[in-house]
Amino acid sequence: MARGTVELPLTADRADQGSLTSQLVDQLREALVDGRLATGERLPATRALADLLGVSRTVVTGAYAQLFAEGWIEGRHGSGTYVAGGAQGGPAVPAVLPLAGRDGADGAQARLPSTGTGTLIELRPGIAWTEGIDPAAWRRAWRSAGAQPPARASDPRGNDDLRGALVGYLRRSRGVRCCADQLVVTRGVAGSLGLIAAALLRPGDRVGVEEPGYPTARTVFAAHGIRVVPCPVDEGGLVVDALPDDLRLVYLTPAHQYPLGGRLPVPRRQALISWARATGALLVEDDYDGEFRYDVSPLPALFGLDPEVVVYLGTTTKILTPALRVGWLVARPDLAARLADTGANLGEWAAGPAQRAVFTLITTGDLERHIRRMRHGYARRRVAMAAVLGGGGAGRLSGDEAGMHMVLETSQPAGQVAGAAWANGVAVSTLERYFAGPVTRNGLVLGYGGAALPDVVRGCEVLAQILRG
Repeated sequence: MARGTVELPLTADRADQGSLTSQLVDQLREALVDGRLATGERLPATRALADLLGVSRTVVTGAYAQLFAEGWIEGRHGSGTYVAGGAQGGPAVPAVLPLAGRDGADGAQARLPSTGTGTLIELRPGIAWTEGIDPAAWRRAWRSAGAQPPARASDPRGNDDLRGALVGYLRRSRGVRCCADQLVVTRGVAGSLGLIAAALLRPGDRVGVEEPGYPTARTVFAAHGIRVVPCPVDEGGLVVDALPDDLRLVYLTPAHQYPLGGRLPVPRRQALISWARATGALLVEDDYDGEFRYDVSPLPALFGLDPEVVVYLGTTTKILTPALRVGWLVARPDLAARLADTGANLGEWAAGPAQRAVFTLITTGDLERHIRRMRHGYARRRVAMAAVLGGGGAGRLSGDEAGMHMVLETSQPAGQVAGAAWANGVAVSTLERYFAGPVTRNGLVLGYGGAALPDVVRGCEVLAQILRG
């Protein structure tokens, strides 16, 4: 339950050399650090606080935008601005701009929380264009799922029909050759990683994760008491020569490194397989958006080089919607059985109706038709984003050959750019949140899946104006 609006002794000193906005940011940040502002407390509305301090509303809006960008505060649709969960002692989620009313990654637009700047253009990564799903195909899938009587018990390996359909789909779309006994249906990548951590690792084991890399993977492993070891990446993805020999497992994104976008070249893939064989480590391949490539055909999966040492992960989150909560993993049969047994013991599996809906989408061809449409749609947005930001001093774009996002490295502090963008109705992420250790690169991670093409252009134009002064 949200608490009432908090009152704080804030001041605006016009004799101070610092700007009024930076004064307000510093005072609010100090109150968050020392506990005077607690999680869930509501901050004054921008207009009310401006009237109280005798400053323009722009001063307060700018201060709130900066604190949004740093992850200290969050907006709630129709309710106001609140202290974010975990904000005491540091931002709960550094450099992420919270979106009021957002449920998972759904939705291209939402109302900006109490900033008064209108609708939000969503340029954060990892958001699929759910409006692109064919309504008739969606209804057909769920009618088919609803026509089946509820199962008395769930098979922890997943629905037999779906696993059979996935065998064909993975062969056609990603060149992954497997049998149904190697497949386990999960609740997405995070669910797959949780099963792997519970079944194959022990507290204190050392696991390599790309640096920068997927924050959720670090969170899942850490929650199981596993020691996460940051492993450097460069423009070609994971630096194999830098891997320590005492890792039990390495999690990586070889087709499109998340977030920098590099693709692991064949010589490194071969070296990585040899390293895994020599050290006894397991490789976990997250193929989160491998279906979307624009310069060449999708790269073959790492799994195909050596199914004995690679576990392959896939998900419907990026190709359809996170609302389904359906993913899959492919492993050698003994590992797949062990992971399924762990899922049974934990009661951890994807919902039966959702599995049946995915089965129908695959067997009718609707899923692959949807992917082809989205590939064309994302390609147009990618071109538009590159056209606006690719020259003229905005920064250096990279990672745009595939997927649903790219990186824009800038000379200006990324957090400040993100805050200014938020104040102007554009939501972006910064590279900072993808680092477990020292942040060595400054830039923005820009997604083009969560907004329509005209909004992608408008959002990029806002960013370009900010970056070019």
